[in-house]
Amino acid sequence: MRTSEVLTKLAGEPGERLSVETIFANLGNRSFALLVVILGLPNSIPMPPPIALVSAFVLFAVAVQILFGRKTPWAPRYLLTRSVATADVRRAAAKVMPYISWLERWTRPRMQWLGGGLANIFIGAVLIVLSIGLLTAAPFIGQIPWGIAVCLVGLGLVERDGVLVIAGLVAAAVGASLSASFVYAIFVAIKNLVS
Repeated sequence: MRTSEVLTKLAGEPGERLSVETIFANLGNRSFALLVVILGLPNSIPMPPPIALVSAFVLFAVAVQILFGRKTPWAPRYLLTRSVATADVRRAAAKVMPYISWLERWTRPRMQWLGGGLANIFIGAVLIVLSIGLLTAAPFIGQIPWGIAVCLVGLGLVERDGVLVIAGLVAAAVGASLSASFVYAIFVAIKNLVS
């Protein structure tokens, strides 16, 4: 299944809450890659602070598993029983679906050395950096470049398109520069208050 099909399926799930276990069950044979996309989605639009924090911790756990070569994601039972509001999933999916559908029209297998084998170490390390970026991003707006970066890397893995993975790295660089600017602005403000 393509990312857009999985998102449509998840958005159509009945009930007011969507458990992590249900999300995992819908991911199919590309569960790691699709999970990365889903973790990036809520951060690609302005969201309240806890969402970026939760996504970052789960993404970190996923990244470590990719780094060590696991084939499917593992999560403890207490995490699998956690849930998100189905309405939030539908809202996020509706906002990003046009962009994902557009990207899917242009993606194709390219630079496939970025998938499998030693590349798992590279991808796992990249995702660890992205999860740290999400943790340290400025609230509400600061996480958007990081969320886009996570989505692009995940889509690149789903579509086996290394060009998208590289585009994700560029978006991460933008996120890093914005975060650094935010930290610098706070530092200058504190310095001006003290002096």
